[in-house]
Amino acid sequence: MSFLFSGRNKRLIYVKVTTMDADLEAIPIEANCYGRDLFDMVCRIIGMREVWYFGLQHTNKKGFPCWLQLDKKILSQGVVRQADGSYFFLFLVKFYPEVIEDELVQDITRHLFFLQIKQSILSMDLYCQPEAAVLLASFAVQAMYGDYEENIELELDKLLPQSVIDQYEMTSEMWKDRIRNWWLNNSGLTVEEAEMEYLRVAQDLSMYGIQYYPIYNQKDTDLLLGISAQGLGIYETSSRMSPRPFFPWSEIKNIHFNNKLFTIKVTDKSKIKFRAQETSVNHSILDLCIGTHNLYLRRRQADTLEIQQMKAQAQEQRAKRSVGIID
Repeated sequence: MSFLFSGRNKRLIYVKVTTMDADLEAIPIEANCYGRDLFDMVCRIIGMREVWYFGLQHTNKKGFPCWLQLDKKILSQGVVRQADGSYFFLFLVKFYPEVIEDELVQDITRHLFFLQIKQSILSMDLYCQPEAAVLLASFAVQAMYGDYEENIELELDKLLPQSVIDQYEMTSEMWKDRIRNWWLNNSGLTVEEAEMEYLRVAQDLSMYGIQYYPIYNQKDTDLLLGISAQGLGIYETSSRMSPRPFFPWSEIKNIHFNNKLFTIKVTDKSKIKFRAQETSVNHSILDLCIGTHNLYLRRRQADTLEIQQMKAQAQEQRAKRSVGIID
């Protein structure tokens, strides 16, 4: 793909963006561009229309992952320049739906969700019980290879997290046999159906869709803030499963940030105050809270015309696939 720029003597920078499915190398953009310009360009390149779920993540100068702010210039956000002079970003799921099968429309959106959640489970960032892990592995195999074939060699490290394998005294072949047994039950599922089944199971995991940030409360207690489609949770560092307390979005009136201090105002007029342990991620936390709450409100409104059209097109494409017609 070629890129054309109007005007002369515009200083360009080069950006590399990695999605869960592809690498976009050396994208040229003007040095004074805003985050929105780059984000929109990436979405156009990969054909993403459900842009509201995604964001661009970079590692700041202190080594912490941050979300690129779309309303600010790229080079004003502490983005690290790589050894080759380029700037590197990850195109990732930033905001999660409440119910995946009801909300995701495009095939590409579902596929990127599938790849990212699968990677989170394998890297053990998202805890998964052994029984669920084997079931998920069977759907992943169905999505990759189709219906069961005895001669396909399964790669265990690409299907199960090491934490699950280490819990039992089982050989690799024993684990593979368990996955194959479940794989047989998935006969007939298309790639799209297998990936959606994977996501249906994954969204019931306790840590699914939660992004955690280390914080201090007003007593300087070491805690975690968990941001999800359901609301905000405060977690002890030793347990990311059960928040105490938890505030659903329906009970949150306002989130205020001033002088490095976050204040959550709840409908019962109480206030919860905390500060991030790492101040360089303050804007990422605020942006994530505001964006997640906005999506919560958006779900409770009628679909826009754009989403109605997208859903109609998706249904038409799936109907064609079901009778063997491929565009």
